[in-house]
Amino acid sequence: MFFWKRTQKNAPRPRGLDQLSSSLAVNLHWLKSDVFANDDTIVFRSFKTKGKRPLDCVLVYADNMVKHEYLSQFVLRPMMRAVVPRGVRGREVARYLSEQVLESDGSEFVTSYSAIGDKLMDGVGVLLIDGCPLAIAVDAQGWAKRAVTEPPTESVVRGPRQGFGEDLGVNISMVRLKLSSPNFKTKFVHVGTQSKTRVAILYLDNVTSLELVEEVQRRIEQIDIDAVLDSGYIQELIQDAPFSPFPTIGQTERPDVVAAKILEGRVAVLVDGSPFALTMPYLLVEAFQANEDYYNHWITASFHRLVRYISFFITTTTPALYIALISYHPQLIPTNLVVSIAASRKNVPFPGIVEVVAMGLVFEILREGGVRLPRPIGQAISIVGAIVLGDAAVSASLVSAPMIIVVGITGVAGFVVPNLNDIAVLMRLSLVLLAAILGLYGFVLGAIAIALLLSSMESFGVPYLSTMTTLVPQDVKDTLVRVPWWQMILRPRYLASKDRQRLQGQDGGGGR
Repeated sequence: MFFWKRTQKNAPRPRGLDQLSSSLAVNLHWLKSDVFANDDTIVFRSFKTKGKRPLDCVLVYADNMVKHEYLSQFVLRPMMRAVVPRGVRGREVARYLSEQVLESDGSEFVTSYSAIGDKLMDGVGVLLIDGCPLAIAVDAQGWAKRAVTEPPTESVVRGPRQGFGEDLGVNISMVRLKLSSPNFKTKFVHVGTQSKTRVAILYLDNVTSLELVEEVQRRIEQIDIDAVLDSGYIQELIQDAPFSPFPTIGQTERPDVVAAKILEGRVAVLVDGSPFALTMPYLLVEAFQANEDYYNHWITASFHRLVRYISFFITTTTPALYIALISYHPQLIPTNLVVSIAASRKNVPFPGIVEVVAMGLVFEILREGGVRLPRPIGQAISIVGAIVLGDAAVSASLVSAPMIIVVGITGVAGFVVPNLNDIAVLMRLSLVLLAAILGLYGFVLGAIAIALLLSSMESFGVPYLSTMTTLVPQDVKDTLVRVPWWQMILRPRYLASKDRQRLQGQDGGGGR
């Protein structure tokens, strides 16, 4: 109670109106005692203009957020040499200085204390003038930025090597370089009562549905949270089917992928401070597509895509089928193979379900440890740990050799489709439990339940299985395989509502 009373006593008194005063002393008082109280990083640089009646001015900025040499050369130097004409008073002083004195290409007027606080947090210098109720905000961002490098999570053999960073302006410029068209539009939204994070909505005005853009903007504007530190906040707060493990919003670190998604009629969202862009709508087929598919020959790209589908089927179903066959339906296994499996499991004290769950858990522990540790140490622990533990478990007759093979193939196959790897683990565990209870009947029931879940899902009004459950030729040309570019004449029917023509001078045939 004593602490609460003391805190209330030391709290700054409310300043009443938020509008700036004409008195420089009053403005400095409220900025120092209220808006920026107890903040030692805020710098107040006092100076005067020239002439017989010099004006008292103060330049306010946040240290380490601005370019000091820029403020010194283009704000302080011309201001300290300027002479304000005799008849210029009040608001006209700010307009005169902005038009005739300041040598900055980005400036605007500010009329409130709260706006000054927001500007300073964005790396802007604010100029206060005695006798003028307007402040001048000058762009001077100068914080440290990470250089453009190849994204570590989406490395490619062939294709662009650029990856997003944490600076929103740089990220937007990288996408704009890919789409040098006046139809490329960007909308800004501020999210977070404390962080006021800038969020950019990117789309093509002549391709993307206006209803989709408005829906994305509406969902983002409805977010009521204190801070947004990464695009993952936005992704979780605006996605469809929040209780489903399947993603309904895509994410990528590559500008070329974002540009390709926008060209198909999607909307991209970039968040200041995050290298991951969001794309929407997001369909299940996108998890099996890679950006290299469109840079390599269509035959090899189609083969690699088929491998991804097969790998996903292997990683989700192999343990469950193994459990169902050895526990309930051994007659479906060839005689020589079932004899070999029985011999290897002769001295194992645990049932098959315990082997699968235990070894799957060990594999996930090793994978998680390899990800969290520094890269050289993590790789060594993952490889050595898997080899040593697997060999020791078989030697101690804790698990059978076929189980090690099943778990190994299952784990490696999951890495082929990284976007669905975590979901594959949950699907695998669910199917294993159902197969252990009901055999193949449980496996089939689980597969039907997953199919029903996927069929009922939508992403921003688009069915989740679109292009996978249609017979329209133009809609299936980039699903199971990738046809040649000269055959992909039209954009996806479920996305581009304004201009579906991708190749000019071509006939889309039955795809319309």
